[in-house]
Amino acid sequence: MVCDVHAHCIPQRFRDWLRRNGSPLGLEIVETPRGPSLEFPGGVNTGPLFGTDALTDHELRLAAMDRMGIDIQVLAGWVDLTGYELDVDGAAEYTRAHNEALVAEATRAPDRFRTLGTVPLQFPDLAVELLESAMIELGMKGVQVATTVRGRFLDEVDGLDAVWEAAADLGAFVLLHPMRPLSGLDLARYSMDNAVARPVETSVALAGLIMSGVLERHPGLRLCAVHGAGFIPYQIGRLDKAFENSPEVTGLRITRPPREYLGMVYADTIVHDPRSLAHLVAVMGVGRVLLGTDYPFPMGDQDPVGLIESVPGLGVDAVRAITTDNAKLIFG
Repeated sequence: MVCDVHAHCIPQRFRDWLRRNGSPLGLEIVETPRGPSLEFPGGVNTGPLFGTDALTDHELRLAAMDRMGIDIQVLAGWVDLTGYELDVDGAAEYTRAHNEALVAEATRAPDRFRTLGTVPLQFPDLAVELLESAMIELGMKGVQVATTVRGRFLDEVDGLDAVWEAAADLGAFVLLHPMRPLSGLDLARYSMDNAVARPVETSVALAGLIMSGVLERHPGLRLCAVHGAGFIPYQIGRLDKAFENSPEVTGLRITRPPREYLGMVYADTIVHDPRSLAHLVAVMGVGRVLLGTDYPFPMGDQDPVGLIESVPGLGVDAVRAITTDNAKLIFG
């Protein structure tokens, strides 16, 4: 049973909810040159939303899964729709509507889908409450979290230890995903805003979580960093060197080299090169790598099983672990 742990979905039910209920929460559907998009309070714009049929079309998704050899897909929302800009009342209503819509979408083919919800990290206590609701009441398997909350990386946001503790206690799978990467820098040239900025954003967020001691304080946290954990597996030696050279700075909240905490993290396979994936497996360990596609986005992997099978020296057991067994241990 090949499992894809990194895929995105905007259920039609949630689109309809936004049109009916968004305005009182400060959500406006606005026209842009690229199509209708959702504008959050403060003028934060998601980019094209209602024209992205592949994020919504159920039959198109199942056909793509069959084509890619995916038996089970773990559905997360579009990360731009986390709703971190909302106030506390709006965030509660919005989050419940989003998570309920995603679960309803998954129940259309319950043998093919699992779900990851969203929680309002801008309000940690509410995030804990809604995480518990998502896991216990809705049967979700965890949450997707963005790398930043209102422009601040996760290690800079006060109160999130409560969220990490709850996630560890509940056995939640936490998918760390870049959102509006390296905001403020104009990297559209050569598509660097996607090809470079997204893995950089993930790298900064993951390094911050490691160096701030989140994984030391919450060793049971099931954290997965997308896009092959960014550039961290390639530069983990540099983080270790910083820990060795400047312990008064890098060792304030951790007691061991960063490499040891990286070994507690999961990464997906979306690196687009068999040699890169071989390095990722060598650094992370075969038990910490999970198949991902980033469906339906063009920068995703349209042949994930083929990529894994093309890794030099990767045996049958390792292929099965990455495509199936590791996910089975997490999701059942």
